[in-house]
Amino acid sequence: MLEHRDRVTRRAWRAIHLALAAWTLLVSAATAQQTTFTPQHVAKIRTVTAAEISPDGKSVAYVLSVPRVPLKEDDGPAWAELHVVSADGVSRPYVTGQMTVSAVSWRPGGEEISFLAKRGKDEHATIHAIPVAGGESRRVVSHKADITAYSWSPDGKRIAFLAAEPIAKEKKELKDKGFSQQIYEEDWQPVRVWIAAADEKEAKSQQLELPGSAFDVRWSPAGDRLVVVLAPTPLVDDGIMNKKLHVVDAESGKVVARVETPGKLGQVAWSMDGKRLAMIAAADRNDPHEGRLLVVAADGGSTMDVSRNLDAHAISVAWRNADTVAFLIDVRFTSHQAYSQRTGSNWPTHVIAGETVMSGLSISRDGRSSAWLGQTDRNPAEVYIQGPDDKAPRRLTDSNPWLAQMRFAKQEVIQYKARDGLELDGILVRPLDEESGKRYPLILTVHGGPEAHVSNGWVTTYSNPGQVAAARGFAVFYPNYRGSTGRGVAFSKLGQGDAAGKEFDDLVDAVDHLVAAGLVDKSKVGITGGSYGGYASAWGATYYSERFAASVMFVGLSDLVSKSGTTDIPQEMFHVHHLKHPWDAWDYFRERSPIYHVQKSRTPLLILHGKDDPRVHPSQSLELYRQLKVLGKTPVRLVFYPGEGHGNRRACSRLDYNIRLIQWMDHYLRGAGGNPPAYEIDYGLEPAKTESGG
Repeated sequence: MLEHRDRVTRRAWRAIHLALAAWTLLVSAATAQQTTFTPQHVAKIRTVTAAEISPDGKSVAYVLSVPRVPLKEDDGPAWAELHVVSADGVSRPYVTGQMTVSAVSWRPGGEEISFLAKRGKDEHATIHAIPVAGGESRRVVSHKADITAYSWSPDGKRIAFLAAEPIAKEKKELKDKGFSQQIYEEDWQPVRVWIAAADEKEAKSQQLELPGSAFDVRWSPAGDRLVVVLAPTPLVDDGIMNKKLHVVDAESGKVVARVETPGKLGQVAWSMDGKRLAMIAAADRNDPHEGRLLVVAADGGSTMDVSRNLDAHAISVAWRNADTVAFLIDVRFTSHQAYSQRTGSNWPTHVIAGETVMSGLSISRDGRSSAWLGQTDRNPAEVYIQGPDDKAPRRLTDSNPWLAQMRFAKQEVIQYKARDGLELDGILVRPLDEESGKRYPLILTVHGGPEAHVSNGWVTTYSNPGQVAAARGFAVFYPNYRGSTGRGVAFSKLGQGDAAGKEFDDLVDAVDHLVAAGLVDKSKVGITGGSYGGYASAWGATYYSERFAASVMFVGLSDLVSKSGTTDIPQEMFHVHHLKHPWDAWDYFRERSPIYHVQKSRTPLLILHGKDDPRVHPSQSLELYRQLKVLGKTPVRLVFYPGEGHGNRRACSRLDYNIRLIQWMDHYLRGAGGNPPAYEIDYGLEPAKTESGG
């Protein structure tokens, strides 16, 4: 009996050992198939950019951004496709291929999905609709200029839309004959509000006579009014600083109410009974970012700030019912759901902690189901849903299944103190295959704005090194320095009137924290960023040159005096950045300019800029390049991207930028340094397998 039991035991142990061996082989095979990130991998990442839940809450229509393939397709921005995913996770393509759709919406009744696109013989962006049950799309409303936004009437029979006022025939004829002069900031065409009957081929659009230029339009649930966001002009500065909310009678086109908000204005939403409006707006004229959730009666009056007790920023809003407004908030490095439910004259706010970085809230007609975009440190934005029977949100889409085969470096939140004691945080991507006790080169990656922040989600893009740099043995840190969003109005104002002051000292303090923690080699620190992050990169290469061994500056500022005279956002620069004009403080604008400290520079600097950038004029990069080149004390290279603006949109420009960023940091933080690397680039047709640290 004992002998039989021993035989059984031996057989059981042999089976266990065989199973363990098989499992080891499977794990080894899976590990062998996994590969590390390269710029070529980043170039093929697909991202969900918008999601709208169906009226019945059973499906979500979403827009999928599909990058073009460099060297294989004609260059250009990513394609944008229309897909629909059911609540049980089955996704179907509707409009795909070489197509760009936007402004996806469900037609009232839920039987069709509408979108903006140029299809077939369209000369301009046109409203199309496609049956949910299947079939071809068709034009719903066309116009003699590009339609930029639209809203369905609640009965689905009419559409209010925005389009620029057409150029007069005489003016167009003169332009065609060569009179192509531009009268800067004067010869703009206002964007008007139009109303048209849906599906009628010969229907004429009715223009509403409203003051200024329109930026948004929303039809009321009762169908009797529109809410229209207007600014004095369509110029970007007015669009940022001077938008106002107007309630308009849909039949007469007359303004029946005007809501006064002091500064920036974001998303607006009608309550389900049409009695109230919710909006995301700035707290005051000097608030750097719209982020307070306000509720106001639809006939005007005073606003109620339902987010007043939150040290956070509201980012998206929708109504659950007539008395409950739901919204998403950014809280430091993550996102939460929140809602305010009216009780008498009060609007108490409740917060539900989230596990993903969220945006783009959409709610079903009965208010019981919600959808949004969610991202994590392992996946870019995907569609998430939470229905009445769901205890937690569920992810519905997987746009990049190949990411499951990639090797990811560890990503975590790091908290540290600035030299004045202020508590700060940021996102750290640790080196792949990190060895205990070993110090690594660091790429400090600074966000723009400064009214922005980095959340603990997907942090690897063409301009953010993330996992690509980690795979090559770098640590990458994204600091949320003072002036960042996600921590309320007061925190976002801490850098105002003090450009390159304590806000950029916070960056050096972040480096010192990581050095003290034993992770970073103090002599091998690089800095990069775009826009205001490009300003930080230029500051790191000049004023703080002794602290940075390499810098990559993207669409960045170098001369605050000339920047103030060449940007398209002068009002924003004054009201929410500097709080003063150059003629009020010449010394401040001069001394806070990297070019003023150019003689200190010993940091190899790579400068990259869109040649058609209206926000930060490309001369900002040319100035800094030219002075460093004349001084001849440190390596410098300038790369212009023709046709690109404030950030790269085309596939080839993005891949080129990503490769050059990594190449420059590799050369000066891990390589031989000295003269710059060769400027010719091997782009590669397929993602290459890159060993960790090499």
